[in-house]
Amino acid sequence: MKNYKKIHYIRAATLTALFYCLISPSFGQAPGIQEFGDATRMVKNQYHALTYTASILGAIFGLVGGLRIYNNWQSGKHHIDAQVMGWLGAFIFLQLIAVIIGAMYGV
Repeated sequence: MKNYKKIHYIRAATLTALFYCLISPSFGQAPGIQEFGDATRMVKNQYHALTYTASILGAIFGLVGGLRIYNNWQSGKHHIDAQVMGWLGAFIFLQLIAVIIGAMYGV
């Protein structure tokens, strides 16, 4: 009886190993390589439009933020340090995003 269990165990282990060896090549491929290439080409084609859009958004948000800070200053709220830092950080972020995108996609 022990010999039968041993043979059954070896047979099950062999079939399981064979099953995994046959299935693993289908999972071993790098999925989405072509999609990554398509996305890279699309970003390279639209890079200049993205930089102009980021610059325009930076200008609009900069004007609105500057007017908001000026309004608070004129109304007597002199604790505007956090607003100024937030405004400056957003402006720098929007201007650097074009450089970051260009570095990532090699444009």
